[in-house]
Amino acid sequence: MSELQAYQYVLIALVFVWSGFVRSGLGFGGAVMSLPFLLLIDNRPLVYLPIIAVHLLFFSSITVWQNYHKHRQAILAGAAQKSEGGAVVESGTIDWAYLKKSMKVMIIPKLIGVAGLLTIPASVMTGIIFFIVSVYSVTYILNKPFKSTNPWLDKLFLVLGAYISGTSLIGAPLIISVFGTHVAKHQLRDTLFVLWFILVVIKMIAFLIAGVDLQLAQHLWLLPCATIGHLIGLRFHQKIVDGDPKVFYRVLGASLLCVSLMGVVSLFIK
Repeated sequence: MSELQAYQYVLIALVFVWSGFVRSGLGFGGAVMSLPFLLLIDNRPLVYLPIIAVHLLFFSSITVWQNYHKHRQAILAGAAQKSEGGAVVESGTIDWAYLKKSMKVMIIPKLIGVAGLLTIPASVMTGIIFFIVSVYSVTYILNKPFKSTNPWLDKLFLVLGAYISGTSLIGAPLIISVFGTHVAKHQLRDTLFVLWFILVVIKMIAFLIAGVDLQLAQHLWLLPCATIGHLIGLRFHQKIVDGDPKVFYRVLGASLLCVSLMGVVSLFIK
């Protein structure tokens, strides 16, 4: 990255602030909603994917640990029986049951995507994903979220999302469209963070095996940028959780629609 101009460094820093905000504010979209901007500045995806992956591992670990610590403190203090949000404290912030169930479906296509054992045209797969996500996002914006009555349809979306996550780390929109209808809103972000951690670890192992440069030196200045966005996103997320559920789903829908548009843009800048 040493050959970049000064203004490009500034733009990249701003994009990573945005990435941190999206990741902690919504629990997904940090890669998809930042990669198109990064590639417009410097069209080298293998430079930025490892950086985004490391950031996700770092911030997801911190956020989940902090929330787990708060959860344990609340239990010890007896807050579960006294506070109005007692049900949230009792159930925790991670839906482990659905996470385990979904991982059984996703692990094989994830590994296939990482290994590149199947070759599906990227433009075709990306188009399918963002079309489906766009439909989901509109239903959320209209406050009529789609609830699949067919478990096989959910499995299909999880398989496709896991495969794309294995190939390029942009499978989150399709996965969130399923998780959003099966996981309670107060558990959605942390459940997704644990899922992303597992999926990204697999991808990072693939990067190491392939000898991809993890750009560790660049974290000295990009990690603080992402941290600024992360802190702002935490406040934004809490306002969403504490607010009207209808507003939450509309924000979720609008975010998914933005992700879809970013995905479409990425098709033209590769």
